[in-house]
Amino acid sequence: MMQGSGRRDVLITLLVAALLIWVMPSMIATYTLTVLIIYGMLGLSLGLIWGFGGILCFGQAAFFGLGAYTYAIAAINIGESTVPMILAVLVPALFATILGAIMFYGRLMDVYLGVITLVVTLILFKFVNTTAGPQYVIGKARIGGYNGIPGFQTLNVPGDSGAYIWGDPFYYVCAAALVIVFLLVTWLLRSSFGRIAVGIRENEVRMALLGYDVAARKTVLFTIGAAIAGLSGALFANWSEIVTPSLFSLSQSAEIIIWCIVGGLGTRIGPILGAAGLAYLKFMLGQQSVIDNTLITGLILVLFVLFLPRGLMPAVAGLWRRIFARMRRRTQPRTMRRARHG
Repeated sequence: MMQGSGRRDVLITLLVAALLIWVMPSMIATYTLTVLIIYGMLGLSLGLIWGFGGILCFGQAAFFGLGAYTYAIAAINIGESTVPMILAVLVPALFATILGAIMFYGRLMDVYLGVITLVVTLILFKFVNTTAGPQYVIGKARIGGYNGIPGFQTLNVPGDSGAYIWGDPFYYVCAAALVIVFLLVTWLLRSSFGRIAVGIRENEVRMALLGYDVAARKTVLFTIGAAIAGLSGALFANWSEIVTPSLFSLSQSAEIIIWCIVGGLGTRIGPILGAAGLAYLKFMLGQQSVIDNTLITGLILVLFVLFLPRGLMPAVAGLWRRIFARMRRRTQPRTMRRARHG
């Protein structure tokens, strides 16, 4: 039964995704859509570890930036994109494994986790900003300090460094990557590991008493979230064609958290929609100078915290359930009357 339901959900996801991928370019330029997709993947990475694992991470921007910088440095040294893309996923994942093991086996909780991840992000931001000197070189790549790293090899067809993937093809690659990541996250959450992760979120002490290694499972989930963030960072580097220390900034970390709150924690699609919607709003507001986009983002956050504390998707789902229940109540008396007269 579960297998049939799982196949049906995969089919529905693929059909809806294909429709959106086909329709959206007629409404929004593919260049803008591409970065919205990348931000959606980044939002999903935090939504996974915070919404389903209960791990409040203020440092998701650290993994995003690590993925972008790893890709840029590796692409300059290797001269093609395949290996750098792999490294951009592995390096943040390894960093998260080490950091997560220290935090979770050290039994740090809630606020302390947030503080440590925030401090790590700020340290990386400060360090990258101070690497402008000629001595900060990794192979052929100069880290560049606050100027960042430009001029690296962007995404190409594997095995052919001269066949660049750009424009509309790059949009489709990013969209396909998001769909694949979404399906993998769905599979993970429906597995025994995912159910245990949700159990840890709800009652960590109880799950530990049941014999589960809570620290190990939280570390694994933290690592998976970092790997997804690293992938989104590598795709962002390909989109922007330059990486700068702003990827590690406090504002970037705060935006990711706001995306998840607005979209809805504990849902898979909520952080994606929250990221895409708020990023597009920021893009539109950035084209004028009358209204400050930071002020609008803050106002939206306050409104959601006050009136929709669970986020957009849970509110929409709850509204749909109430409408459906009301429709069922209206149809049941008619069915009963027909049965009596029949």
